[in-house]
Amino acid sequence: MQTLWSMLGTLLILATLPGTLELLFLTLSGIVPRHRHPSHRTTEAQSLRLCAVVPAHNEENGIGGCVASLLACEPGRHEVTVVVVADNCTDSTAEQARAAGARVLERQALQRRGKGYALDYAFSILLPENHDAFLIVDADTAVEANFIQATAKQFAQGAEALQCRYLAGNPEESIRARLMHVAWLAFNILRLRGRECWGLSVGILGNGFGLARATLEKVPFDASSIAEDLEYHLRLVRAGLRVQYCEDTTVWSAVPNQGRAAAGQRARWEGGRFRMIREQTLGLALEVLQGRLRLLEPLLELLLLPLAFHVFLLLCLLAVPFPLGRILALVGLGGVCLHVCAALYVGLAGWRDALVLLYAPVYILWKLTIGRHIFESTRAGAAWERTERSDKP
Repeated sequence: MQTLWSMLGTLLILATLPGTLELLFLTLSGIVPRHRHPSHRTTEAQSLRLCAVVPAHNEENGIGGCVASLLACEPGRHEVTVVVVADNCTDSTAEQARAAGARVLERQALQRRGKGYALDYAFSILLPENHDAFLIVDADTAVEANFIQATAKQFAQGAEALQCRYLAGNPEESIRARLMHVAWLAFNILRLRGRECWGLSVGILGNGFGLARATLEKVPFDASSIAEDLEYHLRLVRAGLRVQYCEDTTVWSAVPNQGRAAAGQRARWEGGRFRMIREQTLGLALEVLQGRLRLLEPLLELLLLPLAFHVFLLLCLLAVPFPLGRILALVGLGGVCLHVCAALYVGLAGWRDALVLLYAPVYILWKLTIGRHIFESTRAGAAWERTERSDKP
């Protein structure tokens, strides 16, 4: 029996140790005070042609607000074009986008549905038009007024790709929304700060990211899975490119409040992530062993399971009568607590954000109940679907 427990403990250690190491690394690095590098006047003065690309599927209620938010940005000396990709729409998304002042590209290809396909189609048209860089924003998003100037500044200074701060736009609407807001403080701010501290590629979050023209020419955006952001980021890193963190501006997107919509969105996000774990882990590990050490952190990040599942496995490890496993489980759980506290700190969270953590055990149990839907979303044929929400960015 002891041998069985030892085997189980060893398996749980292998499943959780990479994630624990990654969490501790990013937490300690993420709380380091940010160092602002002096900008050069020559790059600040450079005028760029920027194209904001908004992939949209049946977003007639919210697309107008998103376009208005982009057009209200302070462009400075930069030339800005807003392009909406109305992808397989059956509503008035295209008409609403045009009425709001955007250029619209309409696409109908029912056998090739997904955000990745929509972006690939848009770039095939827009790249020949000589835009200097592209900013990708979801259709339910509001952007900060300095969005254009902050991103243009980093591109002018040589950024190959960038990811802006990405926060929940409606944390006050429900307990689940506020808990997601706290999770995003960790996933979308603290972890990016940690990678930026060491000059690593910070990752792509799927919303509020930018790509230089040369980057798209070198690595075409043909990622077609429902985790297209993670898939494309791994291609960028393998190509020797880096995504920088643009902490000077923010994009906001509403998270779903209804149980069914929230479950569907989480299942797609995490199912896509588990698919990437299945498809990419072995290849990344082999490349690291061959000396491509720049891929070590992306590999560890890939092996870090969604936090709810990571905590669940640590609790299982704690329950197994295996001394080494229990020690590592306590270290891992302590690392999770430190990670959340650090996220609250760097995200300038309020007391309501801290208080909502009392709901975390319920949230973890809820995540376990949607395991079947997550598994279904790991299939290669899983498609991009619109999440029902309040349409309030």
